Amino acid sequence: MTRVLIVGAGPAGIRAAEVLAGAGLCPTVVDEGARAGGQIYRRPPLGFGRTPEKLYGSEAGKARALHGRFDWLVAQGKVWHLPETSVLALRDGVAHVLGETRRQIPYDRLILATGATDRLAPVPGWQNAGVYSLGAAQIALKAQGVALGRQIVLAGTGPLLTLLAMQLRAAGAGLVAVLDTAPMRDQLRGGLAMAAARPVVALRGVSMRARLGNLYHAGVTLERIEADPDHGVQALHWRNARGQSHRTACDMAALGWHLRAETHLADLAGAEFDWCPSARQWLVRCDDMGRAGKDLYLAGDGQRLLGADGAELAGRLAAIALLRDLGRPAPAAYGLLRRRARMQRFANAMARAFPWPAEAVAALPDDTVICRCEGVTAGTLRATLPASGPEANRAKALSRVGMGRCQGRYCQLAGAEIIAADQGLAVPRAGRLRAQPPARPAPIGAWLSTPPEREAE
Repeated sequence: MTRVLIVGAGPAGIRAAEVLAGAGLCPTVVDEGARAGGQIYRRPPLGFGRTPEKLYGSEAGKARALHGRFDWLVAQGKVWHLPETSVLALRDGVAHVLGETRRQIPYDRLILATGATDRLAPVPGWQNAGVYSLGAAQIALKAQGVALGRQIVLAGTGPLLTLLAMQLRAAGAGLVAVLDTAPMRDQLRGGLAMAAARPVVALRGVSMRARLGNLYHAGVTLERIEADPDHGVQALHWRNARGQSHRTACDMAALGWHLRAETHLADLAGAEFDWCPSARQWLVRCDDMGRAGKDLYLAGDGQRLLGADGAELAGRLAAIALLRDLGRPAPAAYGLLRRRARMQRFANAMARAFPWPAEAVAALPDDTVICRCEGVTAGTLRATLPASGPEANRAKALSRVGMGRCQGRYCQLAGAEIIAADQGLAVPRAGRLRAQPPARPAPIGAWLSTPPEREAE
């Protein structure tokens, strides 16, 4: 039997597994979470008191259906699930994974449903204790019922900014400000196209925004995060759309500018990349069905940033493509492709409504830390460019930007903006950082012995 490995048990991975199981295959699903669901439908530990309605809001029904379907597939032996397991490397049809132990999983076909991570823009002072990403704050709230501060400021742009604000308020957290860097004119222009593509979703977003009232401010400029060495974050300094200065006291700040596709494993698997001007980041080159190379398929936000509904569609399409490539009967894809195209139009409009703050990042002061892992400043990166030239990997070698635990996941995009601006080039000319194994930090002891491979079925 064909051995299929799916990496990721979010909406895309679950729907891919469902289609393959329905065709008689038994895929292996590897996921870093303790329970399937992914980030948007992240499940709390067993016995957690908050209801799905509190955790997922209007998406509670979708979350229940997705969780229930995957649990049933695993219970029936139609899917082999490895939770709390990370894929460290991919080579010659073998995935090197780390859970309780390190093991090797051979595969014939690979579906990567690795999702996305927060896209972060450095702000002076963001390296201090008490500064988190929007995604981290949401994980703490969903998985542990914890608000990470008593006086909370959310800053950045994109749907997650508003969604997390509403979730924190519903939980009774002390939210004091929501600072959106997207100008209102951009939001209005992009919002019309968003409403044309997905009116219900757009209306839901407008409704949530309205309920934030005076907490919400559009078109702001983030100046710096004030912090005390002993007590962490103290305040966030910002200017409103009219240029007026403000100091908002807080003990926690969460930042995020929409999402960044998680493509590390796709790079290790040999995928090609293209610069996406609308998303302003490098995305994997693949067809509409998710084919990204020989025996390689992508699904979900790691392929295109289309949200949870789009991820479910992409998971089904990738599985259908795989079945067709095997010469097996497969469900029709036409209707799924039409829905996916509509979601792509929505995503393009959203990128226009909530733009990445490229100019602000390119003009960061020299003393701003851009690589939190290594403590590298914008000035250090700029100082390396006469020797490294405008190529991201050479600049990384000399400055150490991107050499930390995250391997450039959080600093690569900002670093490229700084390199391009300093050298007078378009951002794509700076290139992208090449992925290196292991894809996740791993203890040295995990590599001291060779684990047994999973036996072929």
